[in-house]
Amino acid sequence: MKTTRHNKILELINKYPITTQEELIEYLRADGYDVTQSTVSRDIKQLRLTKTLLADGKYRYQASPSAEKGAKNNFKSIFSASVVTVEQAMNIVVVKTFSGMAQAACAALDMMSFDEIVGTLAGEDTIMVVCKDEAQAASCVESFNSFLE
Repeated sequence: MKTTRHNKILELINKYPITTQEELIEYLRADGYDVTQSTVSRDIKQLRLTKTLLADGKYRYQASPSAEKGAKNNFKSIFSASVVTVEQAMNIVVVKTFSGMAQAACAALDMMSFDEIVGTLAGEDTIMVVCKDEAQAASCVESFNSFLE
């Protein structure tokens, strides 16, 4: 659960200019995470988030490059531990996971920020990955399979 929450925090701070812990808590709660201020405070410390100055004089949370690298390695671990098979169907990649693992693997996949991926959709044990074209889908299959080795 903590790894998934950390994953979501990194996703949120990359997507929104979050300036306070309260703001981060609101975004997390909107995504279904029942968190307290002390939990978020610990998460910020563990993720080694820093605040950087914006042009408007406000500060926003940002992950350090080493924190993002460590998180991406964790995401690869989650992905590789969850996935059973990866297959291409034209510009779509179908990823089969162990039962109940598709959501976590899909969240990990989303955090890896593949440029080739247009979008993802996860069910109970299947992830559908939509790529821009067949060549990029083939590239994704190759990358995904390398995580499984």
